Amino acid sequence: MAPRLAPAIGPDTEFFWNGLREHKLLIQRCRECGALRHPPRPMCPKCRSLDWEAPASSGRGTVYSYVMPLEPRFPFFDYPYIVVLVELDEGVRLVSNLCGIDPAHVTVGMPVEVFYQAFDDDLVLHQFRPSAGGSR
Repeated sequence: MAPRLAPAIGPDTEFFWNGLREHKLLIQRCRECGALRHPPRPMCPKCRSLDWEAPASSGRGTVYSYVMPLEPRFPFFDYPYIVVLVELDEGVRLVSNLCGIDPAHVTVGMPVEVFYQAFDDDLVLHQFRPSAGGSR
């Protein structure tokens, strides 16, 4: 299997990717107004503060939306695969893959939890799977 494409890592996102290597899902939070934001960016969209911190998310959430891409086919994915928009319990949404479930059983609103997958080139990505506890 071909290696995964590495994400573009810059000063605004480096904390996020470093957190994944430590098996932490870090989300930006404005120190001025407390607003959470994802994807990471330098300025709070609510109060325009540049002061932020990055607390760890619980890693739990629900499927907000999903899609199963068919084309173009990439050599580093096993098909079919599921791309999900997860709404974390903290209130922000992020895009990831959903694993460990038959695509026919995916539903909007189903509870999911994060896990971390390492790839050959020192890349660690967040992935989601159905929550072990089922519905919340």
